[in-house]
Amino acid sequence: MLELYQAESCPHSTEVRETLTELGCSYVVHNPRLPGDEGGDVLNEQSHRALTELGGEDSIPFLVDTEREEQLYESEDIVDYLEANYG
Repeated sequence: MLELYQAESCPHSTEVRETLTELGCSYVVHNPRLPGDEGGDVLNEQSHRALTELGGEDSIPFLVDTEREEQLYESEDIVDYLEANYG
């Protein structure tokens, strides 16, 4: 299963969502907080806690691929990973 921690108004999250859609991937979206360089306002405490516990950073977008046991930050790295493994 693919899980994307993201923010709707974040352009980097948008790039990842568009790639997931283009590749026909099913995924679960988590909206832990608003975008911002220093971390935006937390919208969902539970998903924010999962974001920081799983990856160790408070940064979005963050992709978790539970089947391949991979976790990635940075939209370019995520897009490259998705294209290589799901393209």
